[in-house]
Amino acid sequence: MAHINLVTGGAGFIGSHLCERLLERGEEVVCLDNFFTGRKENIDGFLHHSRFELIRHDVTQPILLEVDRIYNLACPASPVHYQYNPVKTIKTNVMGALNMLGLAKRVKARILQASTSEVYGDPAVHPQEESYWGNVNPVGIRSCYDEGKRVAETLFFDYHRQNKVDIRVIRIFNTYGPRMLVNDGRVVSNFIVQALRGEPVTIYGDGSQTRSFCYQSDLIEAMIRMMDCEDFTGPVNTGNPVEFTIKQLAEEVVRQTGSKSEIVYRDLPADDPTRRRPNIALAREKLGWEPTVQLSEGIKHTIAYFARQLGVG
Repeated sequence: MAHINLVTGGAGFIGSHLCERLLERGEEVVCLDNFFTGRKENIDGFLHHSRFELIRHDVTQPILLEVDRIYNLACPASPVHYQYNPVKTIKTNVMGALNMLGLAKRVKARILQASTSEVYGDPAVHPQEESYWGNVNPVGIRSCYDEGKRVAETLFFDYHRQNKVDIRVIRIFNTYGPRMLVNDGRVVSNFIVQALRGEPVTIYGDGSQTRSFCYQSDLIEAMIRMMDCEDFTGPVNTGNPVEFTIKQLAEEVVRQTGSKSEIVYRDLPADDPTRRRPNIALAREKLGWEPTVQLSEGIKHTIAYFARQLGVG
Protein backbone atom coordinates (compact mmCIF):
# COMPACT_ATOMS: atom_id res chain seq x y z
CA MET A 1 0.00 0.00 0.00
CA ALA A 2 1.34 3.43 -0.97
CA HIS A 3 1.57 5.98 1.81
CA ILE A 4 1.45 9.76 1.93
CA ASN A 5 4.85 10.72 3.33
CA LEU A 6 5.76 14.09 4.81
CA VAL A 7 9.51 14.76 4.67
CA THR A 8 10.58 17.81 6.69
CA GLY A 9 13.86 19.19 5.43
CA GLY A 10 13.00 17.42 2.19
CA ALA A 11 15.02 19.75 -0.05
CA GLY A 12 18.21 19.15 1.93
CA PHE A 13 21.08 16.78 1.21
CA ILE A 14 19.58 13.66 2.84
CA GLY A 15 15.95 14.76 2.57
CA SER A 16 16.04 15.11 -1.21
CA HIS A 17 17.52 11.62 -1.63
CA LEU A 18 14.79 10.26 0.64
CA CYS A 19 12.05 12.02 -1.36
CA GLU A 20 13.49 10.58 -4.58
CA ARG A 21 13.65 7.05 -3.18
CA LEU A 22 10.08 7.22 -1.85
CA LEU A 23 8.81 8.36 -5.26
CA GLU A 24 10.66 5.43 -6.86
CA ARG A 25 8.76 3.16 -4.46
CA GLY A 26 5.45 4.50 -5.76
CA GLU A 27 4.73 6.60 -2.67
CA GLU A 28 3.27 10.09 -2.39
CA VAL A 29 5.65 12.70 -0.99
CA VAL A 30 4.99 16.06 0.62
CA CYS A 31 8.31 17.90 0.91
CA LEU A 32 8.41 20.62 3.56
CA ASP A 33 11.41 22.98 3.73
CA ASN A 34 12.20 26.58 4.68
CA PHE A 35 15.29 26.57 2.40
CA PHE A 36 17.78 27.66 5.06
CA THR A 37 20.14 24.90 3.91
CA GLY A 38 17.81 23.06 1.51
CA ARG A 39 17.93 23.93 -2.20
CA LYS A 40 15.43 23.84 -5.04
CA GLU A 41 18.05 22.29 -7.34
CA ASN A 42 18.15 19.20 -5.08
CA ILE A 43 14.51 18.47 -5.96
CA ASP A 44 14.44 19.83 -9.52
CA GLY A 45 14.33 16.34 -10.98
CA PHE A 46 10.96 15.55 -9.42
CA LEU A 47 9.47 18.98 -8.71
CA HIS A 48 6.76 18.34 -11.32
CA HIS A 49 6.21 14.67 -10.44
CA SER A 50 2.49 13.88 -10.07
CA ARG A 51 3.06 12.33 -6.62
CA PHE A 52 5.32 15.11 -5.30
CA GLU A 53 4.27 18.31 -3.54
CA LEU A 54 6.49 21.09 -2.17
CA ILE A 55 5.53 23.33 0.74
CA ARG A 56 7.77 26.20 1.88
CA HIS A 57 7.34 26.16 5.64
CA ASP A 58 9.38 26.37 8.85
CA VAL A 59 8.81 23.48 11.28
CA THR A 60 9.04 25.85 14.24
CA GLN A 61 5.52 26.90 13.18
CA PRO A 62 2.59 24.43 13.43
CA ILE A 63 1.07 22.98 10.27
CA LEU A 64 -1.86 20.64 9.70
CA LEU A 65 -1.61 18.11 6.87
CA GLU A 66 -3.24 14.76 6.15
CA VAL A 67 -0.35 12.29 5.95
CA ASP A 68 0.35 8.68 6.94
CA ARG A 69 4.05 8.89 7.67
CA ILE A 70 6.37 11.69 8.79
CA TYR A 71 10.14 11.73 8.37
CA ASN A 72 11.42 14.58 10.58
CA LEU A 73 14.75 15.62 9.07
CA ALA A 74 14.46 19.41 9.38
CA CYS A 75 17.57 20.91 10.98
CA PRO A 76 20.89 22.29 9.75
CA ALA A 77 23.33 19.43 10.31
CA SER A 78 26.79 20.89 9.77
CA PRO A 79 28.59 22.94 12.46
CA VAL A 80 28.97 25.94 10.12
CA HIS A 81 25.21 26.16 9.66
CA TYR A 82 23.89 25.09 13.05
CA GLN A 83 26.30 27.47 14.84
CA TYR A 84 25.32 30.38 12.56
CA ASN A 85 22.11 30.87 14.55
CA PRO A 86 22.27 28.53 17.56
CA VAL A 87 18.97 29.72 19.06
CA LYS A 88 17.21 28.99 15.78
CA THR A 89 18.90 25.55 15.68
CA ILE A 90 17.63 24.50 19.08
CA LYS A 91 14.17 25.89 18.25
CA THR A 92 14.15 23.83 15.05
CA ASN A 93 15.10 20.71 16.99
CA VAL A 94 12.69 21.20 19.89
CA MET A 95 9.74 23.16 18.45
CA GLY A 96 10.03 21.20 15.21
CA ALA A 97 9.79 17.91 17.09
CA LEU A 98 6.85 19.18 19.15
CA ASN A 99 4.96 20.37 16.06
CA MET A 100 5.57 17.19 14.09
CA LEU A 101 4.70 14.96 17.05
CA GLY A 102 1.52 16.97 17.55
CA LEU A 103 0.66 16.45 13.88
CA ALA A 104 1.42 12.71 14.14
CA LYS A 105 -0.82 12.47 17.21
CA ARG A 106 -3.71 14.27 15.49
CA VAL A 107 -3.64 12.32 12.22
CA LYS A 108 -2.35 9.04 13.72
CA ALA A 109 0.75 9.03 11.52
CA ARG A 110 3.90 7.00 12.10
CA ILE A 111 6.80 9.40 12.67
CA LEU A 112 10.55 8.94 12.32
CA GLN A 113 13.07 11.22 14.00
CA ALA A 114 16.41 11.72 12.28
CA SER A 115 18.57 11.94 15.37
CA THR A 116 22.34 11.92 15.36
CA SER A 117 25.49 10.29 16.67
CA GLU A 118 26.15 13.68 18.30
CA VAL A 119 23.82 12.60 21.13
CA TYR A 120 26.83 10.55 22.28
CA GLY A 121 29.03 13.68 22.46
CA ASP A 122 32.75 12.93 22.80
CA PRO A 123 32.18 9.29 23.70
CA ALA A 124 33.85 7.55 26.62
CA VAL A 125 32.56 4.23 25.18
CA HIS A 126 33.81 2.93 21.82
CA PRO A 127 32.27 1.87 19.54
CA GLN A 128 29.01 3.56 20.49
CA GLU A 129 25.96 1.44 21.12
CA GLU A 130 22.41 2.60 21.72
CA SER A 131 22.49 1.91 25.47
CA TYR A 132 25.28 4.48 25.96
CA TRP A 133 23.95 7.76 27.40
CA GLY A 134 26.70 9.94 26.04
CA ASN A 135 29.25 12.52 27.16
CA VAL A 136 27.87 15.87 26.03
CA ASN A 137 28.83 19.42 27.01
CA PRO A 138 25.49 21.17 27.69
CA VAL A 139 26.95 24.70 27.40
CA GLY A 140 29.40 24.40 24.50
CA ILE A 141 29.26 25.80 20.97
CA ARG A 142 27.85 22.51 19.63
CA SER A 143 25.19 22.19 22.34
CA CYS A 144 22.43 23.82 20.28
CA TYR A 145 22.60 20.81 17.97
CA ASP A 146 23.69 18.01 20.35
CA GLU A 147 21.30 18.87 23.17
CA GLY A 148 18.56 19.89 20.74
CA LYS A 149 18.63 16.41 19.23
CA ARG A 150 18.72 14.82 22.70
CA VAL A 151 15.63 16.80 23.75
CA ALA A 152 13.90 15.77 20.51
CA GLU A 153 14.52 12.11 21.37
CA THR A 154 13.06 12.75 24.84
CA LEU A 155 9.95 14.29 23.30
CA PHE A 156 9.52 11.37 20.91
CA PHE A 157 9.61 8.79 23.68
CA ASP A 158 7.37 10.84 25.96
CA TYR A 159 4.79 11.24 23.18
CA HIS A 160 5.05 7.50 22.61
CA ARG A 161 4.54 6.63 26.29
CA GLN A 162 1.94 9.29 27.08
CA ASN A 163 -0.01 9.55 23.81
CA LYS A 164 0.78 6.22 22.10
CA VAL A 165 2.30 8.00 19.09
CA ASP A 166 3.88 5.46 16.71
CA ILE A 167 7.52 6.60 16.74
CA ARG A 168 10.80 5.54 15.14
CA VAL A 169 14.18 7.02 16.14
CA ILE A 170 17.43 6.57 14.21
CA ARG A 171 20.84 7.97 15.14
CA ILE A 172 22.67 9.02 11.99
CA PHE A 173 26.46 8.85 11.86
CA ASN A 174 28.56 10.82 9.36
CA THR A 175 26.83 10.59 5.99
CA TYR A 176 28.12 11.95 2.69
CA GLY A 177 27.34 11.98 -1.02
CA PRO A 178 26.03 14.13 -3.87
CA ARG A 179 23.89 17.17 -2.94
CA MET A 180 26.02 18.13 0.03
CA LEU A 181 26.59 21.89 0.14
CA VAL A 182 29.92 23.19 -1.15
CA ASN A 183 30.26 25.42 1.93
CA ASP A 184 28.74 23.20 4.62
CA GLY A 185 31.97 22.79 6.56
CA ARG A 186 31.70 19.01 6.86
CA VAL A 187 34.91 17.09 6.52
CA VAL A 188 34.12 15.15 3.32
CA SER A 189 32.88 18.18 1.38
CA ASN A 190 35.69 20.37 2.79
CA PHE A 191 38.41 17.99 1.65
CA ILE A 192 36.91 17.37 -1.79
CA VAL A 193 36.28 21.05 -2.54
CA GLN A 194 39.77 22.04 -1.35
CA ALA A 195 41.41 19.27 -3.41
CA LEU A 196 39.43 20.10 -6.56
CA ARG A 197 40.36 23.78 -6.22
CA GLY A 198 44.01 22.90 -5.63
CA GLU A 199 43.91 24.52 -2.19
CA PRO A 200 45.62 23.05 0.90
CA VAL A 201 43.52 20.24 2.43
CA THR A 202 42.94 21.38 6.00
CA ILE A 203 42.92 18.88 8.86
CA TYR A 204 41.86 20.16 12.28
CA GLY A 205 43.92 18.44 14.97
CA ASP A 206 46.61 15.90 14.14
CA GLY A 207 44.38 13.80 11.87
CA SER A 208 44.30 10.82 14.24
CA GLN A 209 40.67 11.44 15.26
CA THR A 210 38.31 8.95 13.65
CA ARG A 211 34.98 8.98 11.86
CA SER A 212 32.84 6.36 10.16
CA PHE A 213 31.51 7.46 6.78
CA CYS A 214 28.18 6.19 5.45
CA TYR A 215 27.16 6.82 1.82
CA GLN A 216 23.74 8.44 1.40
CA SER A 217 22.08 5.48 -0.38
CA ASP A 218 22.92 3.17 2.53
CA LEU A 219 21.42 5.61 5.03
CA ILE A 220 18.24 6.06 2.97
CA GLU A 221 17.79 2.27 2.87
CA ALA A 222 18.10 2.15 6.67
CA MET A 223 15.55 4.97 7.08
CA ILE A 224 12.96 3.27 4.91
CA ARG A 225 13.49 -0.12 6.57
CA MET A 226 13.09 1.54 9.97
CA MET A 227 9.85 3.23 8.92
CA ASP A 228 8.53 -0.06 7.48
CA CYS A 229 9.52 -2.03 10.58
CA GLU A 230 6.67 -2.98 12.90
CA ASP A 231 6.91 -2.84 16.71
CA PHE A 232 10.41 -1.37 16.94
CA THR A 233 10.81 2.23 18.09
CA GLY A 234 14.61 2.38 18.30
CA PRO A 235 16.74 4.28 18.90
CA VAL A 236 18.97 2.51 16.42
CA ASN A 237 22.40 3.48 15.06
CA THR A 238 22.56 3.98 11.30
CA GLY A 239 26.11 4.41 10.09
CA ASN A 240 29.07 2.61 8.65
CA PRO A 241 31.02 0.63 11.28
CA VAL A 242 34.29 0.87 9.33
CA GLU A 243 36.47 3.46 11.08
CA PHE A 244 38.87 5.81 9.29
CA THR A 245 41.18 8.49 10.60
CA ILE A 246 40.66 11.99 9.23
CA LYS A 247 44.19 11.77 7.77
CA GLN A 248 43.24 8.59 5.85
CA LEU A 249 40.18 10.36 4.44
CA ALA A 250 42.29 13.34 3.34
CA GLU A 251 44.80 11.05 1.62
CA GLU A 252 42.02 9.14 -0.19
CA VAL A 253 40.46 12.38 -1.46
CA VAL A 254 43.81 13.73 -2.68
CA ARG A 255 44.54 10.41 -4.39
CA GLN A 256 41.16 10.18 -6.16
CA THR A 257 41.10 13.81 -7.29
CA GLY A 258 44.69 13.61 -8.52
CA SER A 259 45.18 16.94 -6.74
CA LYS A 260 48.52 18.58 -6.01
CA SER A 261 47.06 19.90 -2.75
CA GLU A 262 49.22 19.57 0.33
CA ILE A 263 47.71 18.47 3.65
CA VAL A 264 47.98 21.14 6.38
CA TYR A 265 47.06 21.01 10.06
CA ARG A 266 45.13 23.50 12.23
CA ASP A 267 43.94 23.57 15.85
CA LEU A 268 41.04 21.27 16.73
CA PRO A 269 37.73 23.12 17.42
CA ALA A 270 36.15 22.95 20.88
CA ASP A 271 34.17 19.81 21.79
CA ASP A 272 35.07 18.07 18.52
CA PRO A 273 34.73 14.30 19.19
CA THR A 274 37.97 12.34 18.95
CA ARG A 275 36.37 9.01 18.03
CA ARG A 276 33.15 8.12 16.28
CA ARG A 277 32.06 4.65 15.20
CA PRO A 278 28.66 2.97 15.49
CA ASN A 279 27.91 -0.45 16.84
CA ILE A 280 25.24 -1.55 14.33
CA ALA A 281 24.38 -4.94 15.81
CA LEU A 282 20.85 -3.74 16.57
CA ALA A 283 20.31 -2.48 13.00
CA ARG A 284 21.51 -5.83 11.65
CA GLU A 285 19.16 -7.70 13.98
CA LYS A 286 16.02 -5.56 13.68
CA LEU A 287 16.31 -4.17 10.16
CA GLY A 288 18.51 -6.72 8.40
CA TRP A 289 20.59 -3.72 7.37
CA GLU A 290 24.22 -2.87 6.99
CA PRO A 291 26.07 -0.52 4.62
CA THR A 292 27.22 -1.88 1.27
CA VAL A 293 29.01 1.11 -0.33
CA GLN A 294 32.76 1.24 0.35
CA LEU A 295 34.33 4.61 1.15
CA SER A 296 36.47 4.57 -2.04
CA GLU A 297 33.36 4.07 -4.21
CA GLY A 298 31.23 6.65 -2.39
CA ILE A 299 34.04 9.22 -2.50
CA LYS A 300 34.32 8.70 -6.29
CA HIS A 301 30.60 9.56 -6.79
CA THR A 302 30.88 12.53 -4.43
CA ILE A 303 33.97 13.93 -6.16
CA ALA A 304 32.16 13.69 -9.53
CA TYR A 305 29.23 15.67 -8.08
CA PHE A 306 31.41 18.43 -6.64
CA ALA A 307 33.46 18.62 -9.85
CA ARG A 308 30.22 19.40 -11.72
CA GLN A 309 29.18 21.94 -9.06
CA LEU A 310 32.52 23.72 -9.25
CA GLY A 311 32.87 23.39 -13.03
CA VAL A 312 36.23 21.64 -12.80
CA GLY A 313 37.67 18.38 -14.10
